[in-house]
Amino acid sequence: MSAEVRSLEWSAYRIPTDAPEADGTLEWDATTVVVVHASAAGATGLGWTYAPAAAGHLVGELLAPHVLGRDAFDVPAANAAMARAVRNAGRPGVAATAISAVDVALWDLKARLLGVSLAVLLGRARDAVPVYASGGFVTWSDDRLRAWLDEHAGIPRAKIKIGGGPEDADLRRIGVARDALGPDRELYVDANGAYTAKQAIRFAAAFPDVRWFEEPVSSDDLDGLRRVRDAVRPDVAAGEYGYDLRYFARLAPVVDCLQADASRCGGITEWQRVAALAASVGLEVSGHCAPALHLGAALATTNLRHLEYFHDHVRIEALLFDGVATPGPGGVLRPAGDAVGHGLVLRPQDARPYLVATGYADH
Repeated sequence: MSAEVRSLEWSAYRIPTDAPEADGTLEWDATTVVVVHASAAGATGLGWTYAPAAAGHLVGELLAPHVLGRDAFDVPAANAAMARAVRNAGRPGVAATAISAVDVALWDLKARLLGVSLAVLLGRARDAVPVYASGGFVTWSDDRLRAWLDEHAGIPRAKIKIGGGPEDADLRRIGVARDALGPDRELYVDANGAYTAKQAIRFAAAFPDVRWFEEPVSSDDLDGLRRVRDAVRPDVAAGEYGYDLRYFARLAPVVDCLQADASRCGGITEWQRVAALAASVGLEVSGHCAPALHLGAALATTNLRHLEYFHDHVRIEALLFDGVATPGPGGVLRPAGDAVGHGLVLRPQDARPYLVATGYADH
């Protein structure tokens, strides 16, 4: 069985946030999502990434010539060809996000051509995927933070942003979150690389019950991550800025849980390699953001810890796509029972007001 990829279509949508947002190192008021459709033999696969519109232009300029005309069933070969095509442009960053969006679209296309779910195509390892609520931006008031934690009371773990001000202010916000969660829900914190290693170690010593300390220092500071991991009680996690497998190989020895983002690292093809790398050194993986995009691959990952149910992406995916799963009892995601591929479909009429760029290539 074979089916030639006949077209690649991409569109970029810029979605304003519902309020000003910031973490320990960045502020933003909108998020851009680049959506890719890949078509073959009367079927169409959907992929996307959270990246600037430049990622879409790169799909048309550099990636399409190496995907169009290729057998839609040979997704790893297409992934490798795309990686070679961006050699001079540079793989990390925008190029990796473009590859990721096309790769996800091709896996979805393959599953739809076969008439099976993405999880079945990849090989199901579990029936449901745990998630943690993620938001708690440093721009939110205490009341907004409490309300958001209450809104997600059915999810037994939640993460807030820290690092946006003096340590005593961060500790106060952590205390607010800890009280709002009560004794039975886990608290995670994410500094987005805002601290030095010594700051992070000193700060963590004053934590209440915190289970997860994400990016206490820059993820490029491998020695700092190792020092923090070895000194603090919470699990230390990093990896969201990984754009190729070698990055994760460098990071794995200095964290307790390896994060990976299939919308950045090279798609589902590279996600599977990252999960295998983590398993080889006894680590679990956690999916960074984009829960709808990760669900199918996460269901096929034996050493998965959880997925990030991130405020911005949850809102965007529900706004733009049909078929988005919502957490059930116990804070787990399950796909629709009859879903083919990852089960998501873009609603063009709802996406159109946010359109900022588009492109099309065919064979």
